[in-house]
Amino acid sequence: MGIYIGAAYYPEMWDETEVDKDILRCKKLGINVLRVAEFAWGKMEPQEGVFAFDWLEGVVDKLYENGIMTIMCTPSATPPRWMLDKYAEMRRMLPDRIRADVSSRCHVCKTSRIAREKNRIIVKEMAKVFAKHDGIIAWQIDNEIFPYEEGCFCDDCVREFRSFLKKRFGTIENLNRAWGMVRWSLDYPDFESVQPPYPKQWRHPSLRNAWWEFQCHQIKTYVDEQAEILHKYGCKNVGTDMMAHNVLSYYDVNESLDVIQYNHYDRAEGLAGNAFAYDFLRPIKDTPFTVMETQANWNGSEYAESGYRPLGNCYINTWLPISKGANMNLYWLFRTHPNGHEIGHGALFSSAGREYHVVQDVKRATDDFAKCSKLLEEGKIRSRIALHYSSKAANSFNAAPLIKGIDYRKYLQDNFYNAFHHHNIDLIDEPHSLEGYEVVISPFLAHITDDLRARVTDWVKRGGTWIVGPMSDIYDANVSKYTDAPYGFLEELAGVYTKYQYPMDNDVFRAKWSDGRSCSVSKCFDAYECNDGTVSLAKYDGGEFDGLSVVTERRLGEGKIILLGSAINTDDLLKLVDIPPIFEASDNVIITERDNGIITAVETDNREGYIELDGEYENILSGDILRGRIRLDKYSVLVLKSTQG
Repeated sequence: MGIYIGAAYYPEMWDETEVDKDILRCKKLGINVLRVAEFAWGKMEPQEGVFAFDWLEGVVDKLYENGIMTIMCTPSATPPRWMLDKYAEMRRMLPDRIRADVSSRCHVCKTSRIAREKNRIIVKEMAKVFAKHDGIIAWQIDNEIFPYEEGCFCDDCVREFRSFLKKRFGTIENLNRAWGMVRWSLDYPDFESVQPPYPKQWRHPSLRNAWWEFQCHQIKTYVDEQAEILHKYGCKNVGTDMMAHNVLSYYDVNESLDVIQYNHYDRAEGLAGNAFAYDFLRPIKDTPFTVMETQANWNGSEYAESGYRPLGNCYINTWLPISKGANMNLYWLFRTHPNGHEIGHGALFSSAGREYHVVQDVKRATDDFAKCSKLLEEGKIRSRIALHYSSKAANSFNAAPLIKGIDYRKYLQDNFYNAFHHHNIDLIDEPHSLEGYEVVISPFLAHITDDLRARVTDWVKRGGTWIVGPMSDIYDANVSKYTDAPYGFLEELAGVYTKYQYPMDNDVFRAKWSDGRSCSVSKCFDAYECNDGTVSLAKYDGGEFDGLSVVTERRLGEGKIILLGSAINTDDLLKLVDIPPIFEASDNVIITERDNGIITAVETDNREGYIELDGEYENILSGDILRGRIRLDKYSVLVLKSTQG
């Protein structure tokens, strides 16, 4: 496909003459793709059953004639006002049992039969017109789909939720037992008695978790219905743009889709954190992932926020996903809206068509990709290391955090992922295959499925190293603790007896490695006694845990399991992993290697950095030959190819 740099564009808002001017602006910057139609249902179906696509066909034709491709979006996030007024049951019901106003977007109930019927109609009509258009390279379903405000609480959703529970548990007795409803005399007499977990009440964690899983299930089927129609008509590269988290499972929602589409908005100083998302998105599908929305400069709604972006920031924000395996980066948005809810949001161009300073960064990036896109496309990013980032764990900790203020993603990023900015690493959810990895790291993996338990045990026996914990295998599928041991199976597999568990994020314990070095411990504290065949790698030093193990190792077949009773520092984690980095480099440089030998180095923090090369390399962007320690300027990129062949 090539590398595509573009933006979200709303031709329904502009006169045809303005569209012509915007096309010239695109060509000047090297922009080669625009995303259209996601909010244009009202213009495509101005009256019930009356469809008008001529205006949109004209735009797509004109873009294609000028070398600009199109991503076509289904508009189900914003049905027209006439439809929502006529069919009020389409509108999401808020937790206070009031229907959502027709005032913005994403206000549709995902269970509503009439909403789904209307979606199928508009998607079918769009597919009939646009499926075979040579200028359309991908499709986006809906927009930032998510269970906003914990979903819809209408009668249809409540009824379907009860059916969802009945299918899962079979009998109400099974549900009561799994959730422990005898406590506080909360036993349900039947499924009809189950109510959603309304906010502003002290809500049962198992109920909250099940409600969230139900709302996510409805979203998956909602997306699948549209994907089935698009595929039937031959539409290619179908996806749905999702936000920067995994609480709505990327693996589940994208199961029947073709490409992973991703939206993110971060402050200028937060660029490096996006690498976490890219290393998670890349392994889900064999095809490159796409960034469908990211800020060009500042974010905003009725006012601007998230701060100024210095020159070079947009350049790196464009390069980082491509370096990590994306083939597309789109800004939100091309041209600032002249009115409406997001009048304060930044863009590449003002509503008057004037350039913002970030267009210099866009042109710089598109010039770069003209030099190296083929090399980037030809190479695959392959990792020897994987880190689990689990949707189930995220939702388990949302329902029952145990540690006050726990931020699952931040804990993973700060205590584990950030150690690997100079390695190739895949972030994977539980369903992902373990084949091809030498080391798998599974911290805070609150619930481990029977399937993963079997697969990881077999993988370890065949030579893998599993670094697991802390706070892994502590919940069952219903966010209940185990009653015969602190873990579901880890004690037995790791060969330990867990004497104490303290789920607290306090600086209260000290530990030492077996060689006497200090071992940093934090976030939570499990203390172990080792069984025969299990070696203690680090022990608590002083206090009531003195002499008990905090890090253990047990050989299992050809591999080994390393159990962490606490979060350790990243330098010690790297020693346990024992896989060398691609290059030594400063901590503000992110390095990625492709299997065709192409290596990218991206400076993300707007400060000078360095990289230590192990031989002679050509910088494809400049043509310079580089050796030894190389200084990286602020917000700079290297694309390296060995001169040794």
